[in-house]
Amino acid sequence: MSAIVDLQQAYEGDSDSIASIPPLADIQLWANAVLTAEALDEQEFTVRFVGEQESQGLNNEYRGKNKPTNVLSFPFEAPPGIEIPLLGDLVICVPVIISEASEQSKTSNAHYAHMIVHGLLHLLGYDHIENDEAEAMEAKEIAILLTLGIDDPYQAQ
Repeated sequence: MSAIVDLQQAYEGDSDSIASIPPLADIQLWANAVLTAEALDEQEFTVRFVGEQESQGLNNEYRGKNKPTNVLSFPFEAPPGIEIPLLGDLVICVPVIISEASEQSKTSNAHYAHMIVHGLLHLLGYDHIENDEAEAMEAKEIAILLTLGIDDPYQAQ
C-alpha cells in the first residue's frame, strides 16, 4: 500500500496555525493506514489546507451550508473504461481543525489524522447519512486510528 499525496498549502494564517499543519510524511502514514485497512494498493489524492473563507465558499457551493467546515471530500470520477488510482481531493480548514481540537481536548495533530482518515473513507464511498452507515464508518475510523496510536475520536470528552 502506498499513498501518493499531492499537498497544497493555501492557508495564510498566523505562524502557529501554519506550523500545526502536518508534514507530508504524517499524511502519508495516515493514508497508508486507510489503504491497508481497505486492502488497497497505490492510490493518489490531493490534500489542500485552506482558511475559513475558502472552506465556507466550497461548503456553501457544494453542500449548501454557508459556514466553514473541517473537511470536504471531492471524489474523482474517471470516464467510463478508464482505470486510474486517483481517489480525489480533500480540503481541510486549518482554523476549524485547531478550534475543534481545542474544544474536544485533543491535539491538532490527532484531529488532522482523524479528518484525513474520515475524508479518505468518504473518497472510498463511505458515508454517514443513515445511522447504520454512520456506525459502520465511525467503527472503521476508530479501528484505523487505533492502529496509529490515536484514541477514539468519538469517545465522550
